[in-house]
Amino acid sequence: MTVRKRTRPPKIRCDACPVMCYIAEGRSGACDRYANQDGKLVRLDPLTVIEAVGNKGGQAVPFLPVGEDPDWDGRIVGRERPFVTAIGAGTTYPDYKPAPFIVSQEVEGVDMVTVVTEGIFSYCGAKVKIDTDRHVGAERAQICAQGESVGHVTTSEYGSKMLSLGGVDHLTGGSKKEGRVTCDTLLDLCNGEAVELQIDEGADLVIQAGQPPIIDGERERLMRVGCGSAAIGMFARQWQPHVDEVIVVDDHITGVLTEHEAGKQLGMPLAGIRVSGRRSTPGRYFQVAEPGTGWGGTNVKDPLDIVKRIDRRYAWAGLRLLMVSTTGEQWAYFVLDDDLLPKPAEISTPLLESAKRIAENCEPSTCSVLFMAGAGGSLRAGVTDNPVRLTHSVRRALTYVSCGGAQTYIWPGGGITLMVDVLDMPANSFGYVPTPALVAPIEFTLRHSDYESLGGHVDAVQPLDSVMHSDIRRIATAEHSPDPASHQNFSWARSDSS
Repeated sequence: MTVRKRTRPPKIRCDACPVMCYIAEGRSGACDRYANQDGKLVRLDPLTVIEAVGNKGGQAVPFLPVGEDPDWDGRIVGRERPFVTAIGAGTTYPDYKPAPFIVSQEVEGVDMVTVVTEGIFSYCGAKVKIDTDRHVGAERAQICAQGESVGHVTTSEYGSKMLSLGGVDHLTGGSKKEGRVTCDTLLDLCNGEAVELQIDEGADLVIQAGQPPIIDGERERLMRVGCGSAAIGMFARQWQPHVDEVIVVDDHITGVLTEHEAGKQLGMPLAGIRVSGRRSTPGRYFQVAEPGTGWGGTNVKDPLDIVKRIDRRYAWAGLRLLMVSTTGEQWAYFVLDDDLLPKPAEISTPLLESAKRIAENCEPSTCSVLFMAGAGGSLRAGVTDNPVRLTHSVRRALTYVSCGGAQTYIWPGGGITLMVDVLDMPANSFGYVPTPALVAPIEFTLRHSDYESLGGHVDAVQPLDSVMHSDIRRIATAEHSPDPASHQNFSWARSDSS
């Protein structure tokens, strides 16, 4: 009896990234983005095309929306013209070849070229803005995910805490686990998922683009109206007829109304209530308490704790005192008794309304996530044989850079260092390779004549109609939340990367 040896189809090698997976039939590579289908390498994420339909409320940047001057003004996407993004396009790795798609399209009589590719970004990260007064951690404190360092707390901005996550040192400069966890954290965050972070000697956070932060289990509601001094400037006139002193508690600048220039110009006499901390200018105090999660971002739970003393030369029995936080969420009203001690009292309707007015002027607390990356030489080689010419073209504003159709900010100086708001991009715009690195879409759009001048791969240019087939993923600019389904309707088993 002859025993037939079962033969398996040979594995194929994927060259979309440096991992170079060998992929068996019916399986995907380590990134879940490429698969072996009938012995051919296929891309699982479909090419995404943005179509300008309605242009109302769209998150993909609606250049030249309906109703504007129909004459072309140099912007790229508009009217009913589709815009081919790099989402699902594939990469240029190993970088000697042209970008996967170089598409030509006539725009208001001007022949344009859009070069689309998915960049493999080892040099990338996320800048996260968290609208909160709460203390989350000291500047330069390490931020951890799953016990691994993935970033640090950076300088605070007005009403917000700032985090710097990722970067090449975390992706490749530490342990293998640190790189993997950093990559996973960035991928989830940039794709709009919630991530859990822990700050050394600070808060536990849950952050998600477009959602309020959760700090030590509490969901934030409001972003402060301003510092204590700014609040006095805004509301002093409304307070003056109804109170003798207002103290606005704030971690950065606590304001005291009657000492403040606003109180002086309104003719309010000094109340003699001295607060702790270091006086900056009249009515403005630094360091009244330690940072924390209490009133105005301090560790204060009882606002009277910041009252240092009451000066009998100025204070009087019956003096009305309002203490309030910079979001209006905490307030307390006191009247001085005959011994000049503050006693809780029933607040008047106008003062209660003023606290509500502060809260009304506070914007909702949210998390903003900006993807930041450097488009290096290898990526640029997919656009032109002479990569520095692309950099010069971007610098001269001859080439427009977008990410998934979303407008980018290009940093000045050398290279192409960009930032983009992930909420402006279609859902699931980001992928990864296990090197580890993020994979993000990037598009370069310019006039055909300028593309020829910078030494572009003109032989690889194809008309728009050649890519507009039934398998593409179509996103309308009018859609606020594009369809998150970015994979075709079949399942794949992950293959080993070797």
